[in-house]
Amino acid sequence: MPGGEAPAHNAPVTARQGAGEGARVRLRGVHRKFPGGVVALDGVELEVAAGEFVALLGPSGCGKSTLLRLVAGLDLPQEGTVQVTGAGGRLAYVFQDPHLLPWRSVQGNVELPLELAGVGRGPRREAAAAALAQVGLTDARTRYPAQLSGGMRMRASLARALVTDPRLLLLDEPFAALDELTRARLDEELYELWRRRGMTVLFVTHSLGEAVFLAQRVVVLSRRPARVVGELQVGLAGRREPALRTTAPFNDTVRRLLAMLQEGEVG
Repeated sequence: MPGGEAPAHNAPVTARQGAGEGARVRLRGVHRKFPGGVVALDGVELEVAAGEFVALLGPSGCGKSTLLRLVAGLDLPQEGTVQVTGAGGRLAYVFQDPHLLPWRSVQGNVELPLELAGVGRGPRREAAAAALAQVGLTDARTRYPAQLSGGMRMRASLARALVTDPRLLLLDEPFAALDELTRARLDEELYELWRRRGMTVLFVTHSLGEAVFLAQRVVVLSRRPARVVGELQVGLAGRREPALRTTAPFNDTVRRLLAMLQEGEVG
């Protein structure tokens, strides 16, 4: 997916449209306990700057998805505060399952958020077409979900999120079920979308390599009940391209994250 002009080789990459396009997220002392006594989050502290791309990494079942639901306003903490400022209601959520409506075409699925918001037929069709073009699905707009590959369904789900021009994009392991090649390609496309649009992104993953490739900063959570046990500024120079995954700085960063994750498992 084209991403415009590349920065100088050693220049840090930031969101092109600037911090003003993204929302800010702040969690203070967040505690979430479920019926039956299961504590998912215990005093979580987290700040995400406007326009920042942050990956959340932690053991399976530690509470990453719960944290994302709290940020989205789909759940509430028993203690602490969750603040999202600058979103203006423009928040989008991408789940691991694309959740496409099987009776609607790709175009119809992508238009759905705007249709529910009362946007007229002409403007929503135009916005959906633009979103589909951004994820490389223009030629598939008349197909139905059953006619798409797994990667194409995730692209459609991402286009449906982008059609509202979100200032905060939340992604819960969106590419986990895909093969490695498709997953790597979608990582590259998501990175370029973030770079061009300047939105804030909070991305949940189990993959250390994916976290390092995509994020400016990786936040590591402990085993349940989750608390923040470490964070790492990725700090890789230049634009994220496929060859980056084979470099020494990339693999060194992955090793540092693995050490943090292992510490969180036993801590």
